[in-house]
Amino acid sequence: MSDTKPLDIVHRPEIGRFEATVDGLRCEADYVLQNGIVRMTHTGVPRALEGRGIAAALVSHALGWARAEGHKVQPLCSYVVAYMRRHPEWQDLQA
Repeated sequence: MSDTKPLDIVHRPEIGRFEATVDGLRCEADYVLQNGIVRMTHTGVPRALEGRGIAAALVSHALGWARAEGHKVQPLCSYVVAYMRRHPEWQDLQA
């Protein structure tokens, strides 16, 4: 993800995933939606892409979607737990 090219995040609800391809590598944030609760289960960014804010962008996008849809979020992935702790603007979504 460079400063000149925005991250193109694709929502794939049929498999419960937000994903982006960066430098030919897939980055993902997986979830399970059940009874209005979005259980964030996994965030994955290949090592070669770590430290570029990609996971944060994926999680922020997923949380924005959850809010727009009226869902609550249960962070089961350690990255999402830490992200929500660091960003109090998402606390209202906590299931």
